[in-house]
Amino acid sequence: MTQSAARSGLLFSGSDWDFPLLSRAYDAIEAIAIEDLHLDVYPVQMEIISSEQMLDAYSSVGMPLMYRHWSFGKHFLHQELLYRKGGRGLAYELVINSNPCIVYLMEENTMALQALVTAHAALGHNHFFKNNHLFRQWTDASSILSYLDFAKRYIAQCEERHGLAEVEAILDAAHALMDQGVFRYHRPPKLTSEQRREEIRERLEYEEQSYNDLWRTLPASKDGKDDEPDDSATERKETLNLPEENLLYFLEKNSLVLEPWQREILRIVRVIAQYFYPQRQTQVMNEGCATFVHYTLMNTLFDRGMIGEGAMLEILKNHSNVVFQPGFDDPRFSGINPYALGLDMMQDIQRIVTQPTAEDRDWFPDIAGSGDWREVLLDAWANHRDESFIRQYLSPALIRKWRFFVLADTADEPFYEVASIHNERGYEKVRSALADSYDIGATRPNIQVVDVDLLGDRQLRLQHKIKDGIVLEETGCDATLRHVRKLWGYDVSLAGVNMETGLAVYERTASQIGD
Repeated sequence: MTQSAARSGLLFSGSDWDFPLLSRAYDAIEAIAIEDLHLDVYPVQMEIISSEQMLDAYSSVGMPLMYRHWSFGKHFLHQELLYRKGGRGLAYELVINSNPCIVYLMEENTMALQALVTAHAALGHNHFFKNNHLFRQWTDASSILSYLDFAKRYIAQCEERHGLAEVEAILDAAHALMDQGVFRYHRPPKLTSEQRREEIRERLEYEEQSYNDLWRTLPASKDGKDDEPDDSATERKETLNLPEENLLYFLEKNSLVLEPWQREILRIVRVIAQYFYPQRQTQVMNEGCATFVHYTLMNTLFDRGMIGEGAMLEILKNHSNVVFQPGFDDPRFSGINPYALGLDMMQDIQRIVTQPTAEDRDWFPDIAGSGDWREVLLDAWANHRDESFIRQYLSPALIRKWRFFVLADTADEPFYEVASIHNERGYEKVRSALADSYDIGATRPNIQVVDVDLLGDRQLRLQHKIKDGIVLEETGCDATLRHVRKLWGYDVSLAGVNMETGLAVYERTASQIGD
């Protein structure tokens, strides 16, 4: 900090920075975040990296420790080519959901930009990681770095012992199935063999106590067999805990051809997939929370005279770049900017709580005019994901601002139909349609293991529950089935079943595809 900055009460002046200045700026920003916004954060570890290191972090899904795989190198070369040709810029920062929360800052950033991204990542994202129910339920921030260190060393040892080609083949198959390698719902733990025997004993005792000799007088069925169904398939499925949504987990536990080291690699890949699963469900909320936090904190610093006008102008310029939303007819349009939608929803909640309209009171009677917008936002950040957050808090005012409407696209009709507009019924349908588009359960294929006879043909039977008539792309489906067959060791079939009618639409078998 220069003497002039110290005399004026500013945290910094000019664009240069050093580590003591970064530390003082963080302390000042954190104090406001905790006292004014009531944020609850992990301890922060900030590291300065170069553009080359940022590109390297991109290639390894942002983690500081990662095993080797050719796909990471391919991704690095692709990102580097885009960056060198000006096709894309680099992120100002990178944050990791860990305890302590690791924040990477670009060494090329000015001091004003370092302050902005510190508020965004080290406080906004950090609070969301620590408090949102999905991250608390599915991730362990205190152990992820040590687990990745183990994974990196373990896979390196496997490469030395079994060869690069063998390890790469398992990783290729596991990576191809990562989207089907997560648990979407918590389930009760699987019963142990002792607990299962106890259940059988209790059931037999109950049957003996409730037995009535009159049942013996019932006539036999026409074919001479009892009317009771064959329970072998049911018991088999119960034993294997089927249906199973996590394909990697099922293969890890039940494949008859995998060696122990191969099972451990499958487990490593699915643990990493599970770690990132909450981030895919909360992109709008996560970025919206961080953007709202940095915008609020930077304005508070300016209002208190802790940053100057020049620094504030630079901050606002970078903030505007982040939340810019191109129009649908703009060449830069690639969908809804989660930063822009997230920030608008956070600020709209703040408006509804403090300055509600009559319309807001009709739509949000529980929060409209309640006065404490901090409590409402903290509750929303903790208890929602994108789909439920939009379904709960997207207001008619914001629908009008974004000019949202619903198009009905029917395959057998030559034209689109504007199905919902800005009226009472239309607002509900627009909000529901937008929320559905962020529901991973609705947008990702629902594929489950439904049956396998380990004492028979050992064919693994998968089922794709088809929604809205959307079937799997044939080439990708066939390639993925080959990976499943490699890990299972026997034939694999995939049946597409219409969720509404229950009728089979298609069936593909790995043995018919070939290698």
